This record gives sequence, structure tokens and C-alpha cells, in this order.
Amino acid sequence: MIHIRKATSHDLTILLEFEQGIIAAERPFDPTLKEGEISYYNLEKMISAADVEVIVAVLDEQIIGSGYARIEDAKPYLNHKLYAYLGFMFTHPDHRGKGVNTQIIEALSDWVRLHGISEMRLDVYNDNFSAIRAYEKAGFKKHLINMRISI
Repeated sequence: MIHIRKATSHDLTILLEFEQGIIAAERPFDPTLKEGEISYYNLEKMISAADVEVIVAVLDEQIIGSGYARIEDAKPYLNHKLYAYLGFMFTHPDHRGKGVNTQIIEALSDWVRLHGISEMRLDVYNDNFSAIRAYEKAGFKKHLINMRISI
């Protein structure tokens, strides 16, 4: 049975591996990423932050997935003051298709609701169809397209 829990500093080694897995998966979708090893997150800081919840999915004492929710200030013209931004969504390839991502999103949703927040957002690459399907399955809807041009 999969168990969801808050990440700790003891999880950093595997979480750093997951981060590199996310980056490797996203490189084909993003020609603007630097070559070589890069990092998206300061995971150690995020784990200890009050406005961020980093969680892991565990099966048989092995971490198989991760995600975070970070409380953000909304733009002043929106009808909500705060929202939760989701990121670091990763499921180990051996465990994809088993509902791990959905369980992570549900756990993060619970944390977000505990903070009185009713809006969650995330970013996903337009051509990452499997990720889009997973997020739509969890109830997310496409909202805004971010466009770019290299000049």
C-alpha cells in the first residue's frame, strides 16, 4: 500500500535524484534549459519552509514519488488572495500508472485546504501529453498558455 508523508531532510538524496529525473523528462520540451546538470529547487530549504509542503509517496519503505505545494500571493485583480502552486511532481518510472500522482495531489489538496486556500495551479509543458492527461485526471483544467519566441 502506498503511504504519503511529509518529506524530511533524510529524504534529500532520493529527492535530488527525482529532481534530475524531472529535468531529464522536461529537457525535450524546453530548448531554453542550460546544458549540463542544473537544479530547479532548493529542496532542503523547501522542506523546512512554513509556506511549502513537500511530500513523498512511499511503497515498501521506498520513496516512489514526490510533489510540493507552495503558498503564493495571487495577483491583486483575482478573486482569491492566495493560491497554492504545485511542483516537483514525480513518480518513479516503475510505478507510473498506479495512481501515485493522484494520491500526491490529493494529499497536497488536503494541506492547501487546511490553510484556507481554494485555488491550486501548476505548470506543464504544452507537448507533455502524458502529464497533461494525469493532471486532467486529477481534475485540473487548462487555463492559460504561456508562449515564447527566440529572437
